[in-house]
Amino acid sequence: MLFRRVPSYRAVPPRFSQRVDQILRARDSLLCVGLDPDPGQMPKPLRRLAPAAQLERFLSGVVPATFPHAAAYKMQLGSYLQYGPDGFRALARWTKRIGASRLKLLDLKANDIPNTMRMVRDGAFRAFGFDAVTVTPWNGWETIEPFLDDPTHGFFVVAHSSNPGSGDFQEIPTPRGPLWHAVVGEVRRLAHAHGNAGVVLGATFSDALRTARETLGTGVPILVPGIGAQGGSLATTVREGVDAHGRGLLVNASRSILYASAEKDWRRAAGREAERTKVQINQLRLGLRTGG
Repeated sequence: MLFRRVPSYRAVPPRFSQRVDQILRARDSLLCVGLDPDPGQMPKPLRRLAPAAQLERFLSGVVPATFPHAAAYKMQLGSYLQYGPDGFRALARWTKRIGASRLKLLDLKANDIPNTMRMVRDGAFRAFGFDAVTVTPWNGWETIEPFLDDPTHGFFVVAHSSNPGSGDFQEIPTPRGPLWHAVVGEVRRLAHAHGNAGVVLGATFSDALRTARETLGTGVPILVPGIGAQGGSLATTVREGVDAHGRGLLVNASRSILYASAEKDWRRAAGREAERTKVQINQLRLGLRTGG
């Protein structure tokens, strides 16, 4: 044989946690915009439109206005269920329009038997084009296993949420401390083994953020709701939530951005608030001693 065949190598796609870090670095942003349409809070110019037209007009205004400042978008499933089939069509349409340069998270806090969770996984990732979903662990860790088969897509496990009643279950004492401590510990194990696990921690519980970051270490993403309308401290969230590189954190803001104005300037107002939040987060990051 005169010529030896050169072996071909397939590029290995990055794990979800690697992709999170790449996007946060490329966008120089930790901002996750919560695309949670609420008919009761729509800007005045949209209130007389039919529901489907209202939803499309709203998303067509908010997404382009916030796009330069966002690293991710999170869609709460309940916000779209209320629109019926039009809501599902909007989800599919806007995941495509947002594209691959921003993370797209489906917030449904799913938990069921493994076979059902496989359907959730395939629907969210393949049919709708999301990059990650939120889940809960209460039916047992075996229910999370279907997501471990695809490390290019992620899942965020709810550990400590921001609602007032979260402590009813999440703070139940165990030999390892409050129950949510055990959740974070298991997420750390899964994240280091598979590279696609993260946690959800409410911004209204700063001690939880500090403890979780110490447990998770660097590179495991934390999704933090509760900034803005829910009263969470942005400064505390950034200080306690970022990893050693000053990343590893998705700060979600929804109502404070989406409904920054109810008047004709609602698009510009949403963009200004997204920019203000991003800049504030980055200024807070600059004050921390991080590297990388």
